Parts: sequence; structure tokens; C-alpha cells
Amino acid sequence: MMNRRLVISAAAALVALGSQQVYAQKKYAPGVTDTEITLGQTVPMSGPAAGYATVGKALLAYFEMVNAEGGVNGRKIKLVQLDDGYSPPKSVEQTRRLVERENVAFVVAPIGTPTALAVRKYLNDAKVPQLFIASGASIWDEESDKFPWSLGWQPVFTDEGRVTARHILKTMPDAKVAALYQNDDAGKDAIRGLKAELAAAGKKLVAEESHEVSDPTVDSQIVSIKASGANVFVMWGSPKATVQSLRKASDIGWHPQIYINQNSSSVPAVLTPIGLDKVKGVISAAFLKDPADSAWASDAGLATWVKFMDKYNAGAAKDYNAAYGSSIAQTAVQLLKQCGDDLSRENIMLQSRRLNLDLPMLLPGLSIKTSDAQRHPVRGLRMQQFDGKSWKVMPL
Repeated sequence: MMNRRLVISAAAALVALGSQQVYAQKKYAPGVTDTEITLGQTVPMSGPAAGYATVGKALLAYFEMVNAEGGVNGRKIKLVQLDDGYSPPKSVEQTRRLVERENVAFVVAPIGTPTALAVRKYLNDAKVPQLFIASGASIWDEESDKFPWSLGWQPVFTDEGRVTARHILKTMPDAKVAALYQNDDAGKDAIRGLKAELAAAGKKLVAEESHEVSDPTVDSQIVSIKASGANVFVMWGSPKATVQSLRKASDIGWHPQIYINQNSSSVPAVLTPIGLDKVKGVISAAFLKDPADSAWASDAGLATWVKFMDKYNAGAAKDYNAAYGSSIAQTAVQLLKQCGDDLSRENIMLQSRRLNLDLPMLLPGLSIKTSDAQRHPVRGLRMQQFDGKSWKVMPL
């Protein structure tokens, strides 16, 4: 009897120890509790790039929907958003506040290449994940070994430049190509890809101009580029600069084949202010469905997205940037789900390399699949052309 009691007692002790070990397996980064996960984001709510604030609003709205449905593994997501005005010094100040005062688990979808680069070393030194950066700068890929705590999300801008060049060479082999680009790492990446692909075919740009994101106007650059005799114009910049470029080209009667970047392809925010008839034929690379495109009217993924927007982001433009923000949010939610109760920063980074999901707003044939060898979430691009009413995805 004594031996049986000892066995029972020992078994009970093992069960109790096992329960303690299961409980001990919960690993939390700062900002994580049994009921909440605090994340941080810097957003240009003011300044020359304030048009990108739509991305932040959609991100927040998606998290609000997830919270209303019970959160992630029983935890609600708290998103702290701070305005950095698209200013690198301000972004440094606000990011330090997110980490040191708000105690965020990680920074999600910080908007902009120069601003995200300004805080990259600080976040990596502190081993705070800088995830799904709202920038396609190739540097996130090229220097991932040196800065392993930073990760982009969208296709890199060099690929965007290359895809654009391939389309030009295929459709207008004798084109005289000129470019205007934003004078930062993002714009330089896109033009680097464009020029490299053209050079491989023995072609050069006939004109090349840059602009600062803070420039009040790009009118002089447009006039200069027109004088070069270019019949193809590649514009890479913020929504504000893109609107100015398209408007000036129309005002001076210059009608080249125009290519604009995906981040500035919103129909309501960029094309409509100019006059849709004046921008008919504009081409852009893309990886997301444009909510304004009638081609997706019967698409189940878009219908689900519109329902979400109507309930949680009512009044906001149903545009490309909103689809972009909510898609990043959906990726972040999947990441958190995979973390389970191990919400340490180390496991958060590990799970960022274990993603395998389809998103309803990605173009057909595109998906997210990451690994140790392939960290970057979205790789593919499709070309689309504006027909005067909506964007139409072009045949492969």
C-alpha cells in the first residue's frame, strides 16, 4: 500500500510539474500580457507624404476587427500610432518613444524608406523586430544578414523598375525613355532596376531628373524632361509628386506613355484630382487588386474586404493604399497566431520566416511564403493600365 501511495504521489507531482512547465513555456516580449499585445507604428499623418496615412488607418481598422472577433489566441491587439511627418529625425524620436515609453512588442509597418532606415540600427541593436516595413527598398533584402531584425513586405523597388523596363522594351522597343524619381533610397532603387534592365538591351535614359519629397512642386523637372524628346515617361514618387507630374504634363500638352509607381496609383487620391480622361493609358506595376477596378466587382476576396472597410473603416477611401495596409495587418495577425504563447521577440522573428498564406487582395497567382532562405513576404508583380475608369491587369 505504501509503495502504491508513493507511486500515486510521484505521478501527481509529475503532473503538477508538467503543468508548471507548460505555464512556464509562455514567453512574452515587452508589451505582451495574457490579454493584450502592444504594437507600434510610425505614420506620416502630416507633412508632404500624409497621403500614406491611409495605410495606417487601414492597419488600425483591421486590428479593431480582429479584436471585435476575440483577438489573437485570446489577446487583443493594441496599436500605438505616432506621427513622424515622414521626417527621419522625427521618426527616430517617435520610435524611441514606442520602444522605451510605450513598451511595444515590435514595430509594424513603419511607413517610408528614409524614416525606417533612420531607426533600423537602433531597433536592431535593441533586438526589437521592425516588421513588414511599408517600403520596397531593396536594402531590406540586401542587408538582412547585417540587420536581421528588419523585414520588408512588398516587392522590392528594383524589381518594380526591372518589370517596368521589360514592359517598355516589349511594347515600345524604340522608346526614348526619361525618368523622374524621388531622391531617396526608394526612388534610387526603382531607377537602378529600370536602368539596369534597359542597359541589358543596349538602351539608356534620354533624361533623368530627381526631386525631394519636400519639394513644393516638380513642374520644372517635367518641363525639362519634355524638352529631351522622350516619348516614355517613368514617374516614381509620392502621391503628391505624382499628381503634380501628371497634371503638369497634361497642362503643357505633353502626352508620352506614362508609367507610375504602385504606391501612387490610387484612383481616388491620385488620378481623379487630375481628371480621369487626362490619365487614360497610364501604366503601373502592381501586386494588389485595386478596389476601384470594376474587373473585381464579383471577386469574393474584394467583397470580403469591402465588408470589412464599411464596418471598421467607414468613410475612408477604398483605394490601393487601404488594401495595402489591411493586407500587412492580415500578415501580422497570421504571424501572431503562429507564435501561440511564445510571444518572445526571438520567436516573433522566427515565425516571420514560417509564413504561408494567401491574401484576398493579392493579385491572382501571388501569395506569401517565407523561409530561412527566402525571408521577404511578397515577390511577384503584374502590369496594369488605366482605361479611363479603372485599372486593368494586363496579360502576362
